Amino acid sequence: MEENSLTYAIEISSWDWEKTPASVKQLVERMRQEKKESEQRLADLEAKYQELLEKINRTSKNSSSAPSTDPASAPKQQKKKKSGFGRGGQPGHKGQSRLLYEESECNSVIDHQPKVCKCCGEKLKGVDSNPYRHQIVEIPPINPIVVEHRLHQLECWHCGTLTRASLPADVPARGYGVRVVALVAVLSGLYRHSTRMVQSAMLSIFEIRMSLGTVNKLRFEASDAVESAVLEAKTYVQNAAVVGADETSFCQGNVDGCNAKNSQAWLWVAVTPLVTFFQITLTRCTDAAKNLLGENFSGILNSDRYSAYNWVDTQQRQLCWAHLKRELIKISERPGVSSNIGNTLIQQLEKLFALWYQVRDGTLSRDEFPQLVAPIRSSIISCLQEAADYEIGSQEKTPLAKTVRTCRQLLKVEPALWLFVTVADVEPTNNAAERAIRPAVIWRRTSFGSQTTAGSHFVLLMLTVVTTLKSQRRNVLEFMTQAISAKRQGQPTPSLLPQVPAPAVAVKNAA
Repeated sequence: MEENSLTYAIEISSWDWEKTPASVKQLVERMRQEKKESEQRLADLEAKYQELLEKINRTSKNSSSAPSTDPASAPKQQKKKKSGFGRGGQPGHKGQSRLLYEESECNSVIDHQPKVCKCCGEKLKGVDSNPYRHQIVEIPPINPIVVEHRLHQLECWHCGTLTRASLPADVPARGYGVRVVALVAVLSGLYRHSTRMVQSAMLSIFEIRMSLGTVNKLRFEASDAVESAVLEAKTYVQNAAVVGADETSFCQGNVDGCNAKNSQAWLWVAVTPLVTFFQITLTRCTDAAKNLLGENFSGILNSDRYSAYNWVDTQQRQLCWAHLKRELIKISERPGVSSNIGNTLIQQLEKLFALWYQVRDGTLSRDEFPQLVAPIRSSIISCLQEAADYEIGSQEKTPLAKTVRTCRQLLKVEPALWLFVTVADVEPTNNAAERAIRPAVIWRRTSFGSQTTAGSHFVLLMLTVVTTLKSQRRNVLEFMTQAISAKRQGQPTPSLLPQVPAPAVAVKNAA
């Protein structure tokens, strides 16, 4: 029975109510209270149902979950329509062929000349100045180069003391050369091999025997060799004009006693076009973000909306629209008003990116872009404000309440959504940082993280070195060899910073 009907039936008039027996009054009050409690329980159950429904329907499209975690029931990506063309290169496509080594790089060159004509059998004459080149690449048998140093011990004729010779200064005390140490580091850091896999590869491919403990010692030697270069890279990134940042969970054990609370470790990345820096911490707080970017960071930060970056002014931030799109899809999948709000915002987002693709492809000028974005921005702000104006309780957990809170949060950081419109080198998404952190995620999954602080330190150093060198198209093994050699000889470590090409030297009339 509705409350109004109940009131009408019993509270016909104030005089009747006053004459109503106390027992009836108590019954009515109890019924009112029970009805109110039932309505509250129903609202709580509805909110819980919507919360569980969101969890069940969570996919990579409406959350930060990886595509590999999508349930089987998740809608699959629409397949592209068949073009009607056959497989392979199409007419007009510039083909790709095998790259040949220069003649100076060949160990030998063998010329083959035909003897007679394939048509009539007569002898041939002339010289072919442009013969067809066919190269065979082979790897010679790999045998380690072993140099034995024998330290003799001789007796003094005067006092009888035994004296043993010492190793020369240029001979390392460790029993492995710089290229072996560099190779162990590359197998671990670039190809993400485990300790046993590195041990197996060194034996089966290079016939070099080493224990598991030796593999770790060589890794730590490699870490020491690139330490200063990585610190230099960190300074470079912190002073860059535009930096992309992201973070992901990482596992660090307590074998060395440095993680007694078994805290969750976090791997952070800061990305620039040519230099990338990684760090691993036992916290995901603001202090870790400041250590990554530098407390005096003055560049532009491209990141998601994680609160640890909120100390950076909104005028210096570009929030990731890819993350925002997933949030809007989640809102659009909620019932009622939330669905309308989410769909409206997604429509404006699609208009925005249609323009952005034209700018990226060169079909729309940068000067026209801000003018065309202005009405889209105004529509998005209006929609967010309309949603934020809904009255909700502080503890309310309904789908609409979640939508309203999200829209209010977006309004606070709204200026940080549009920096890419006016600054040429800023991207609207944080894809660069997410691509950079992907190898680290694979490393974490295959190795289950690290067991010590030193192990985590090796991971962050090698990730920094490998990612930076790959972005500059430099050889990782060559760099590691140079760094380890320099460390053993007490020389400066080679730099990870972009190499400035030497200025061209003018050559006077050579003729």
